[in-house]
Amino acid sequence: MARPREFDEVQVLEAAGAVFWAKGFEATTTRDLTDSTGLTQSSIYAAFGDKRGIFLRSLRHYLDSILLERIVRLETTKSPGQAIVGFFREIVNRSLADPQHRGCMLVNATLEATADDPELQAYLADETTKIEQFFLRCVSAGQKSGEISTAFRAEDHARHLLAVLLGLRVLARVRPDVALLNGLVGPGLAVVGLVWPSSNRRR
Repeated sequence: MARPREFDEVQVLEAAGAVFWAKGFEATTTRDLTDSTGLTQSSIYAAFGDKRGIFLRSLRHYLDSILLERIVRLETTKSPGQAIVGFFREIVNRSLADPQHRGCMLVNATLEATADDPELQAYLADETTKIEQFFLRCVSAGQKSGEISTAFRAEDHARHLLAVLLGLRVLARVRPDVALLNGLVGPGLAVVGLVWPSSNRRR
């Protein structure tokens, strides 16, 4: 009879995820994982298979608890246009408040992924598509209500917003400057017909 796990899986995934988020997959060592989680190497491998296994589980936990939570919350509480504005506001605020300048775990993993792991690349591509689909839903609804510009197709606006987001996330790691980040988002939203609040621009 298998012994029940004697650890809190959520706590372990958050601890491991914090290391992967800060250091990246390749640079994270087994020692880093044992130190951060408090588990032995054999316990980690028994529970998650290997380093790649715990990385994928940690990434999934990150996406569900942070990214998906934000999307669902904004879509269900804001108008389509304000859901987009709120999404970028939270990204900018989190980027500026993070003393480690870690950026986004998903974007970091995407930049690190290579053709040697096509399964991982496909998984990451699917996750970025989910963000694009969030933008697409908001833009489509906003165009119907008159809140968002119809100068471009909804699909093109959504891809434009995804590009702004990815550029923002990458630059925030090495240039976490308030003027730079707001300067990226403001014009990026203006193309869609949305206004970046003056309170954000003055931060």
